[in-house]
Amino acid sequence: MTEIGLISDTHGWLRTEVHDALAGVSLILHAGDVGEQAILDELAVIAPVRAVLGNTDAPWKLDLPSEQIVAVAGVRIHVSHGHEVGRPSAARLTAAYPGFDVIVYGHTHIQKVERLGDVLVVNPGAAGARRFDLLPCVARLTIIDGRAEVSCVELPD
Repeated sequence: MTEIGLISDTHGWLRTEVHDALAGVSLILHAGDVGEQAILDELAVIAPVRAVLGNTDAPWKLDLPSEQIVAVAGVRIHVSHGHEVGRPSAARLTAAYPGFDVIVYGHTHIQKVERLGDVLVVNPGAAGARRFDLLPCVARLTIIDGRAEVSCVELPD
């Protein structure tokens, strides 16, 4: 079994509860709108981090790619912020990024887990300051025997 932490839209603020929510994961994938390098540094205390640039991230402050492609335990994962497809949806993301088992995105701040065919599409929600009357959250991706499942973890507000 492999567990991966999924986080997005921290916007420069990392709640201390993220340490407990993602404890024990072997990797953290940040789907953009990081805010500051210090966020990635703090997440790296939990596990190695792979992150992408979000639409509000300053590229001169954060040297991050627009996408990450990760293969873990036989599962191919694509990570982007999601804004690059317009209004992100499972259909738009799977059309833009074919051939992946899991697609992780952020941008909307809305936690969402959908299956489109064999593809698991996950938005872990926003882990930073509360916006749009949505609860802050992260997610844990669990891979067992080449199959990925996800559980959402709400963070105290």
